[in-house]
Amino acid sequence: MNNNVKESLKAGIIGAIMGVIMSFLMNFFVIPFPTDNLINGINHAISGLISGFMGGFMGVLMYIKIAGKKKEK
Repeated sequence: MNNNVKESLKAGIIGAIMGVIMSFLMNFFVIPFPTDNLINGINHAISGLISGFMGGFMGVLMYIKIAGKKKEK
């Protein structure tokens, strides 16, 4: 497998873990438990959007950091 693919998968897994943590914290502390199903779906959509963005963003940052270190060598 290509080295860039390995590094991007590693960075994606780290980003996904960050996204899971962010989603848990959002659902537990920030967004209170709703009274009906529509509001529940909207709250999960909002937390999924934020955690997905944070996971992808952290994955890209980790990939840039790893790729930058490899270029220095």
